[in-house]
Amino acid sequence: MFTLYAQLVVISAFVVVTLAVGVAIRRNPTKEAAHRLSRISHTFFWLSLVPLYVGVVSPGLTRFDELLGLPGLPWPMARAVVGVPMLLAGLYYSVTSMRALKKLGAGAMAFKLTQTVVAADVYERVRNPMSLGLYLQFVAVSLLVGSTAHLLGTVCLYIPAHAFNLWFFEERELSARHGPSYDAYRQRVPFLIPRLRHG
Repeated sequence: MFTLYAQLVVISAFVVVTLAVGVAIRRNPTKEAAHRLSRISHTFFWLSLVPLYVGVVSPGLTRFDELLGLPGLPWPMARAVVGVPMLLAGLYYSVTSMRALKKLGAGAMAFKLTQTVVAADVYERVRNPMSLGLYLQFVAVSLLVGSTAHLLGTVCLYIPAHAFNLWFFEERELSARHGPSYDAYRQRVPFLIPRLRHG
């Protein structure tokens, strides 16, 4: 149960930090502030994942349902039919977005911030492909292991908390760093649901 409580605490802390850095970037929308606040935000996000990864080992992904008195997810074949393509799509979005950040923006995941707006490759279709990839992977793992608790935690806690961070802080931080070029990009590319066609 400690792992479950730890997950609730760190996700709550991440939301509080998101509120704090979101307010801070609105008060001081400069490149310097954006760099500093982005590092704080990313640090808390990665720390918020530690209890989740610890929970994979102890008590184990399939034991959370038992601890909470929840039934496991039914229909293993249907879960696999949905979960495997979802996992592959999540990996695709994660890998292609990281490659594009490095190649087109001279940046990397989390702590090496991009030097320019990355608006090509997978970023032509969705503004947050790396996050979308992470969300798809988390949901897919929940389905594949059949854990109701993991699915609920992912859909009701992790995804909303992180999407809130993207919306409330990261979009303002990117605007502060990249100015009108990011604002124009934000106007033409969807936030989290990829569009099917270019343009």
